[in-house]
Amino acid sequence: MASLQFSMEFRVFGGQFFRRNNILHSCAKHLRISCNHSTMTKKQKVPTQFFKEKKIIPDSAPPSAKDLDRLHKFVDESEKLMVLTGAGISTESGIPDYRSPNGAYSSGFKPITHQEFVRSSRARRRYWARSYAGWRRFTAAQPGATHKALASLEMQGRVKFMATQNVDRLHHRAGSEPLELHGTVYSVVCLGCGFTFCRHIFQDQVKVLNPQWALAVENLDNGKNPESDESFGMQQRPDGDIEIDEKFWEENFHIPNCLKCDGLLKPDVVFFGDNVPKDRAGKAMEAAKSCDALLVVGSSLMTMSAFRLVRAAYEVNATVAIINIGETRADELVSLKISARSGEILPRLLGMGCLSIPASK
Repeated sequence: MASLQFSMEFRVFGGQFFRRNNILHSCAKHLRISCNHSTMTKKQKVPTQFFKEKKIIPDSAPPSAKDLDRLHKFVDESEKLMVLTGAGISTESGIPDYRSPNGAYSSGFKPITHQEFVRSSRARRRYWARSYAGWRRFTAAQPGATHKALASLEMQGRVKFMATQNVDRLHHRAGSEPLELHGTVYSVVCLGCGFTFCRHIFQDQVKVLNPQWALAVENLDNGKNPESDESFGMQQRPDGDIEIDEKFWEENFHIPNCLKCDGLLKPDVVFFGDNVPKDRAGKAMEAAKSCDALLVVGSSLMTMSAFRLVRAAYEVNATVAIINIGETRADELVSLKISARSGEILPRLLGMGCLSIPASK
């Protein structure tokens, strides 16, 4: 990470003053202790019942013995297995997917586009206000059975390459090191100079600029009346998103700028309407063209960045299998399609025959 060396000066955000060098000192200290995203040791004060009550996991019949046998054969016969994962594997961890019957789209969610984020200060305030409010609950999610099973397969050398469309870092916390096609929300990037830094630092900066918001988030987590001005009208939606009364984020929410060049900051993720960076896309494509089998888990493959990988593997005669509830864009290309929860079938795979592998903890 680039050195944080800036002159002392005062900055003004919405009438609030703070010393930039003081923020940097605090951020640098936080950076040393909080930016290892593969393991999160900080306790999250989020009610455990919250995730139990979320009805975001699609309904599905349990996998059959035939499904398990066919999946075992698929993995066992592969020598260069590539795995591609999507949002469906994190639903069991309490993070909603997009396109399933219980996904975010079903409740009216509309993702922000890259163009909208760059063009509209109002859109940025709305995005960052909701994201800030929901961060604690988001980071409280734990790796699920699928993350752990794939990590076990990877550690035993059965998975040669893993790529994910997910931005939640749950793979890392389970012990994997996948290529993150769409980036991660655990990093923030400056659109001006390209400087990247830890999301936890950004959260601290937002808290300094908006102390009343930090209190409102505490009120939400503690179950206080969401209709009150004290809570900024925050309400937790069934899909995990945070609804916030427009009058609060439109007028009273201040976004930090880049400490290096004063540019706009965005999460280091690929929004809709943007492209996967060329080097990242190239690495994933090289893996797809060199694998002898590709396993897709929890993805409908509706984004071209994911579908083109499956198509490339298919065109070099690699066998393709999909574990996903519901239709996918590549159903006609695959030799094996299992419509079941990945968290119910992959752990069982670990104990079969020559694949007998201790599960990742």
